[in-house]
Amino acid sequence: MFVNSSQQLAENKLLLLYIFKKLDLPVTHSQVTDFILKNDIMNYFMFQQFLGELKESDFIEEEHKDNIQYYVITEKGRNTLKYFIDRIPPFSINKINQMLGVARNEFIKSSEVKADYIKLNEMEYLVSLKVIENEQPIIHLDLNVANSKQAKQICENWRNNAQNLYGKLINLLIE
Repeated sequence: MFVNSSQQLAENKLLLLYIFKKLDLPVTHSQVTDFILKNDIMNYFMFQQFLGELKESDFIEEEHKDNIQYYVITEKGRNTLKYFIDRIPPFSINKINQMLGVARNEFIKSSEVKADYIKLNEMEYLVSLKVIENEQPIIHLDLNVANSKQAKQICENWRNNAQNLYGKLINLLIE
């Protein structure tokens, strides 16, 4: 797992660029870290080093939406990958493509459904629920609840059933 040549160093950075390009959507640090580590693409320390170097070189950039930091590939990153993609072994590309199929759908789902809560005081929590489609909220619902247990349960239910719950809410409102 250690990089012991400049060729391996370049290959790993190109592999990261390839992942960002194929995802073709903003991903959080934890999402991309989980993907890299779960699929044993490289170790954590190498990943962090390469990610930092790709940011410093403007091959990827950070975006901020709803107080969350996301990574996306830049045009410079896309062009570099286009010129050097042949340096990534075909078996690595095939492996990444297989793994990204499932992961991309999970990333899309998590980026479209938002559920968070904050403590307002000892007896009150504000739960914020959203569904976002094409970067536009189709529903944004804020609820006050009495305790953190309720807030956590509502958030979990929303994350797991947002589309169903949205449909039921619309039906209730138009009856």
